[in-house]
Amino acid sequence: MSSHEQLVALRAPNSPKKPNILPPVERTWKFDDLLRDDLVRERWEKVQRFFFLRESTYDLTNVCNLDCDGCFYFQGDKQFTKNTSDPEAWRALMREEKKRGINFVVLAGAEASLVPEIIEACYSEVQLGVVATNGIKKIAEELAYRIHVSVWGNDESSAKTRLGKGLLPKQIKNYAGDSRAVFIYTFTRHNIAEAPAVIEELAKNDCRSTFSMFSAPVGYTGTLRHDAESLAAVRATTLDLLERFPKHVLFSHYNAVAHTHEKSMYELFSCPYPRVNKQANLGIGKTFRGYRTDLSWNMDASCCVPDIDCADCRHHASGTAIVASKLFRHATDPDTFAAWLDYVDVYLAHFVHGYEKSPNLCNKPVAPPGFKLMEG
Repeated sequence: MSSHEQLVALRAPNSPKKPNILPPVERTWKFDDLLRDDLVRERWEKVQRFFFLRESTYDLTNVCNLDCDGCFYFQGDKQFTKNTSDPEAWRALMREEKKRGINFVVLAGAEASLVPEIIEACYSEVQLGVVATNGIKKIAEELAYRIHVSVWGNDESSAKTRLGKGLLPKQIKNYAGDSRAVFIYTFTRHNIAEAPAVIEELAKNDCRSTFSMFSAPVGYTGTLRHDAESLAAVRATTLDLLERFPKHVLFSHYNAVAHTHEKSMYELFSCPYPRVNKQANLGIGKTFRGYRTDLSWNMDASCCVPDIDCADCRHHASGTAIVASKLFRHATDPDTFAAWLDYVDVYLAHFVHGYEKSPNLCNKPVAPPGFKLMEG
């Protein structure tokens, strides 16, 4: 076996061998009765209009201008694929994707903003989607995708974990007041205390934000992985920031519960992505593909965040399908259903450009169906 093949084998995705069997839940309310509340019915009708979305993900380039600890892209064999630099090839792929029913694209990389001509080619065919970026290079304003700007703490922390200096001022300069942009603050075990100052600075510059959790890639041995103490601290911090900055923080109590539970989202809700769900005729598993820079895709690696350790999955993007797909499991009682509606409302607000989040319906922690709330 060559050194390259050995590296690929070591970094191969570690998806669970068996589907996660969730505990049963007690259903005490009929669905029609849950909708008798006017606000609940209005919110249900609001989010239901977007159930037509069918997504896939696309790595546009294997080049990046940062070097982040625990980066998902430079894990596994996808980093070794050749770049497809011809915009026409991407435009042709998007046309084929539309024929498959795909109407929402998640464009990433390494760093997608380094290939603006490819973003433009994709946008010419599919106008709904997200570009994940570190925010150093501004994406042209005429490309009206939602833009996710990654933030990993203040500038001191970013210099340590991302090897980039002065990132936040550059990001704010590029996207202050930009209706497309949502800043994704990723909590590690070490940057929790920095979040209030960073979120306050973003809010002052009319930048909206939401939160994600560092979720370890397979084989990760660094120090950013969360423990029980850090999960509780993140939970308290995010809820405090939601209360302090309700116009600029896109979040809910149930987001905090789902993403900071001691159990991963896979353990709490199972997972519909093809990497885990091999039933290709079921849900998102029927259409989702994770394309690489050479335009290839592999069902065994097709996941919202490839090469993540499922046992540590708390990533904000994963929850858009993992939690949002569990309507039936959450339609048990008014509080649980309202909490789920809040979660879906948050998901749509930070993924769909032009969708505006409504006030949360459930302003208290609600346990994931079949599980208990965490202390603190």
